[in-house]
Amino acid sequence: MFKDRKVTTIIVAAGRGSRFGGSLPKQFMKIDGMTVLEKAILPFQDHPAVDRIIVAAAEEYMEQCRRICRSFKKAEKVVKGGKTRQDSVGACLDNVCEGLVLVHDGARPFVTSAVIDRVLEGACNHGAAVPCVPEKDTVRMCQDGDRLSSKTLDRSSLFCVQTPQGFDALLLKRAYEKAASDGFTGTDEGMLAERLGEKVAVVEGDYANIKITTREDFPVKETPETGMRIGSGYDVHRLTEGRKLILGGVEIPYEKGLLGHSDADVLIHALMDAILGAAGLGDIGQHFPDTDEQYKDISSVKLLEKVKSLISDEGFIVGNADITVIAQKPKIAPYIPAMRENIAGTLGIEKERVNVKGTTTEKLGFVGRCEGIACEAVCILYRQ
Repeated sequence: MFKDRKVTTIIVAAGRGSRFGGSLPKQFMKIDGMTVLEKAILPFQDHPAVDRIIVAAAEEYMEQCRRICRSFKKAEKVVKGGKTRQDSVGACLDNVCEGLVLVHDGARPFVTSAVIDRVLEGACNHGAAVPCVPEKDTVRMCQDGDRLSSKTLDRSSLFCVQTPQGFDALLLKRAYEKAASDGFTGTDEGMLAERLGEKVAVVEGDYANIKITTREDFPVKETPETGMRIGSGYDVHRLTEGRKLILGGVEIPYEKGLLGHSDADVLIHALMDAILGAAGLGDIGQHFPDTDEQYKDISSVKLLEKVKSLISDEGFIVGNADITVIAQKPKIAPYIPAMRENIAGTLGIEKERVNVKGTTTEKLGFVGRCEGIACEAVCILYRQ
């Protein structure tokens, strides 16, 4: 509560990060072991005046946002965002009745409690308040996009707008209703409030309160921790009658299959161990124990999907994988293209990044006696 008024914070995290690049939206990248989104939520979780937090997420990242929000007691709801920021905030506002509303970018991980205090004070006193910092650079304005027809603007009157932006809840809801009825899309909430004829107070922002938009904004030094990671995996399964032989997600006609709790896809198992090892996330026995009935006879490709989700949460993507199947029989060459397609599609990478090959042991050992099949895998991960 702030001066007896309930405070709701809306965190807008529904962007896909197209300007940032990479397969993972910027709000899920990590800084000092925490995602950008976690760092954006934390100051509001810790602020004594904030009562509740609502997060807007893209539909395909709803579950990922829910997992993050479980760590924050005040983050009580994740709402499906829309195509634009305005759509996402509007969806969150449907869950707000009264009090004060703070709207914050999920890609601003460095806001301070002092900025939040100033915005709350401004919103409480004036109905609408935005944090701003004076423009440092000289700015030129081009007339109608003509770069040969431009003029210098008076820098002393220019300010860069930040978030959180604060509003009386009923005022902001009216601003959104008017924008919707007019078919108007604004760049921020302050602009929508102005269209009602309301004055928007400017309060002091913070130059450190940056919004991460491109990779150049990301405050991470290139170190072994943030660069390339290498992992290796090895697995063995016994051949037995009465089982299907599944390798790389492909069923291979053969008189025997591999014995295991899941479908015993030794190729995928070795690859998963390599990926988990590179990310420092343990091994498949830790994540998918053979004592858990939910994994009984499960397709290992589905387990690989879960591994992909685990490393994505840590900000990694597979650079490439090289896999060697060690089997006396059967010959796997005809099935390798389908294996590569399965693996690449599951990991969300190009088929050219996945290599699968087979070898024998020249009839030596348990493999040579056709008692089992082994597999080795090596992979490289990169920070996204």
